[in-house]
Amino acid sequence: MSILEMKVPSPGESITEVEIATWLVQDGDYVEKDQPIAEVDSDKATLELPAEQSGIITLKAEEGEVVQVGQVVCLIDMDAAKPAGSAAPAETPKEEPKAEVKKEEAPAPKVEAAKTETYAAQTPSPAAKKILDEKGIAPSQVQGSGRDGRITKDDAVTASVPAMGTSTGGNRAQSTTKLSVLRRKIAARLVSVKNETAMLTTFNEVDMSEIFRIRKQYKEEFAAKHGIGLGFMSFFTKAVTRALKLYPDVNASIDGDFKINYDFADISIAVSGPKGLMVPVLRNAENMSLRGVEANIKDLALKVRDGKITVDEMTGGTFTITNGGTFGSMMSTPIINPPQSAILGMHNIIQRPVAVDGQVVIRPMMYVAMSYDHRIIDGKESVGFLVAVKEAIDNPVEFLMDGDERKALEL
Repeated sequence: MSILEMKVPSPGESITEVEIATWLVQDGDYVEKDQPIAEVDSDKATLELPAEQSGIITLKAEEGEVVQVGQVVCLIDMDAAKPAGSAAPAETPKEEPKAEVKKEEAPAPKVEAAKTETYAAQTPSPAAKKILDEKGIAPSQVQGSGRDGRITKDDAVTASVPAMGTSTGGNRAQSTTKLSVLRRKIAARLVSVKNETAMLTTFNEVDMSEIFRIRKQYKEEFAAKHGIGLGFMSFFTKAVTRALKLYPDVNASIDGDFKINYDFADISIAVSGPKGLMVPVLRNAENMSLRGVEANIKDLALKVRDGKITVDEMTGGTFTITNGGTFGSMMSTPIINPPQSAILGMHNIIQRPVAVDGQVVIRPMMYVAMSYDHRIIDGKESVGFLVAVKEAIDNPVEFLMDGDERKALEL
């Protein structure tokens, strides 16, 4: 008998353990080579574990169990023949109708009994009814102590009107679920940011009118030529990379007593996935066109959604952009993504009255917020950075498109 011991592979550098999030197969199943058999959570990502060979699988770890990299989590009997799968299903249709008949017959008396009991319990005696009417209490709110649950005069006398907002027999169930390795790591990192950085947040607002006009005018032509949509994130990414060149200390991090400045802009984009918030990275976003940003974000977002994002694709960012506006957030103070020193928060777009050239006009406005580590970024730089982002969004043709919209959109 040829038995393969499947061990946990290393998801990436510095990761020593993972958690079995979900087994995608059952003990004793026949699996094909490269078939996904489990999802494992590390402190950076959720990854699929594929079968290394075909055969009958024997599970050696439970869901929710934390296992070390290199530990055996299942066995695969490679000599086992693949089941034909034809004999078992043949008997199934014969047994199902019998099971269904039994299920339908058994509950019927219980339903009738329940109806009778409920009716009796909600039927007060004449004296009890008078008292309940005077108190303004519905019979359904009183537990009867008489025969068959009938509400007696004493039940009505001792009944009290429930307080405003007080629960009267509502569902009070609760459940406890263990946090995944990824969620526990995120929680620990967020707490450490609050405790170990001098985090402040500065705010501003941007006028989205010009970007709205550009998208309306070119979105169909852009999609037809490039096969992707023209969204807001490409404009904000290019506005950020421009501002990082103007204020290089925002594109830096602290390592002990040293400051590390980066000559490149690796922009982490917060993406919501099935396992929570992920931050895949756009490498050298400063060299990307608007089309390049949109294409790369789409590719990374699909990987996050399908659980195929890798650890390497989520590490090494120098600045983060998060868009709470997709969920309706109007204002927030985003938390820095360590070891980065700053993060930009986008929010929802609201039609608001604003003053333009002495006139009140309605414009699509968005609040933006930048949280930053005051140990390395001064207030002047943080405010200047956000103002640079604002001017690029307010006037994208001048600051992001060199005055040529079609050329910038590669149309």
